[in-house]
Amino acid sequence: MQELPIVRIPAPLLQRQFASVLQEHGFTPDRAEQCAAIFAANSLDGVYTHGVNRFPRFVEYIKKGFVKPDAVPVLKSAFGGIEQWDGLLGPGPLNAVHATERVMELARAHGIGCVALSNTNHWMRGGTYGWQAAKAGFVFIGWTNTIANMPAWGAKDSRLGNNPLIFALPFREEAIVLDAAMSQYSFGAMEMAQLKEEQLSIYGGYDTNGRLTTDPAAILKSRRPLPIGYWKGAGLALLLDLLAVILSGGLSTAQISSKEVEYGLSQVFIAIDITKLPNHSAIPSMLEGIISDYLQSIPENDKSRIAYPGERVLQTRGENQRLGIPVVRQVYDQVFGK
Repeated sequence: MQELPIVRIPAPLLQRQFASVLQEHGFTPDRAEQCAAIFAANSLDGVYTHGVNRFPRFVEYIKKGFVKPDAVPVLKSAFGGIEQWDGLLGPGPLNAVHATERVMELARAHGIGCVALSNTNHWMRGGTYGWQAAKAGFVFIGWTNTIANMPAWGAKDSRLGNNPLIFALPFREEAIVLDAAMSQYSFGAMEMAQLKEEQLSIYGGYDTNGRLTTDPAAILKSRRPLPIGYWKGAGLALLLDLLAVILSGGLSTAQISSKEVEYGLSQVFIAIDITKLPNHSAIPSMLEGIISDYLQSIPENDKSRIAYPGERVLQTRGENQRLGIPVVRQVYDQVFGK
């Protein structure tokens, strides 16, 4: 394990730097600030792989024209509580925020809403939009397809995306948020482990000889990550791609994979207004009972700590607010142009 040189940066300073760089690359001040806030919040919550660590690649894609700074989504069609939007290759995080805001409006009107977004870009941390909706009082379900980066179960070559899936609901003053890629480890997590020269805690995929391994470098080289739940995760990844394409009228993983890099994605955003449920006043106490029982699970060892999805995010957020966001020196130099 290699101890990487770390620089602790206060979140407001990091956000200002993100916004400054984005304005240099064609973003209006308002859009630069909104996008920078998402990157900073992801970093503050400890999702560095889709925050500060991902920012240099985001800027690279802007420079190469894959991300259009001034593009905003346009409505393609609407029927009841379902709408299809074209993202016009605008910034993925901004398109996703727009889709989440719109789907909550549909849910207020219909009880449940669905916005399907085609021709968009990487939304960074999918959980961002789960938190956004849940903090506003909605149940949220969302997913995206990706470039092919995971084999079908029993296959050697990648035909599936690891298509992240998000579930979120309001809880106390915050939320319960599950943000899960269909691969056992996200590629960002494996890249970080490789950078630190760490082994994965459990098997994450295969090496080039077809052997299961905990070596992230070997998995990144083979491009054969394990799907969650083995064949079940592979099947779920396929269904998420199919549904994203059907609902949005956008590109499939296979079509996205024919491009030079990952862009032109298809995404789905679903919101439910739980205040319209007849049992809505009892929901908080129901959740408290379920989570209380869940947290009474007996840890398997002294180091294990049981937490519900999103709970550790809150702890990391608090720590990074006190100490500053830990940024790997190499990434710091890229972001701050040192």
